[in-house]
Amino acid sequence: MIQTSITENKKDILIRIKDNGLGMSPDVQHKIFDHLFTTKPVGQGRGLGLSIARQIVVDKHGGTLEVNSSSGQGSELVHH
Repeated sequence: MIQTSITENKKDILIRIKDNGLGMSPDVQHKIFDHLFTTKPVGQGRGLGLSIARQIVVDKHGGTLEVNSSSGQGSELVHH
């Protein structure tokens, strides 16, 4: 699911991207924005690219990028 909306102050946008997967453990959630982080074995993954997304959203544009996930409930990335 992808959802966009305008915040109450009508100056910011909110983007939500949600899946219906297995969700992430708290340990994985704390690492997903780390450079080259992957849950795959060494040599089989390149990372999710979320560290780059975080740099653009947070460092360059002053926004926020959060993850909400519960085991068995899927995951949601929220950009504000």
